[in-house]
Amino acid sequence: MERKATPKKQLLHIVVGGEVQNLEDVEFRDLKAMDFVGAYPNYAEARDAWKSASQRTVDNAHMRYFVIHAHRLIDPNGPTPDEDDH
Repeated sequence: MERKATPKKQLLHIVVGGEVQNLEDVEFRDLKAMDFVGAYPNYAEARDAWKSASQRTVDNAHMRYFVIHAHRLIDPNGPTPDEDDH
């Protein structure tokens, strides 16, 4: 009997970035100019998108990108994160 792989539960992650006011804080210069990179079903895909966006803007020291674990905001009592989620 062949076993089918159980699909992993979707864990929503959002990648955003923008220029920060200064290098010590995370306060953006212009919220209207934020770069919404995308929404991803797991941390691995979100991290890849974060890395790509960060590398595109490496010459701008004030540009920062972040992975937001949106699934934790939506359901704070949800499943405990595993290694795949961080």
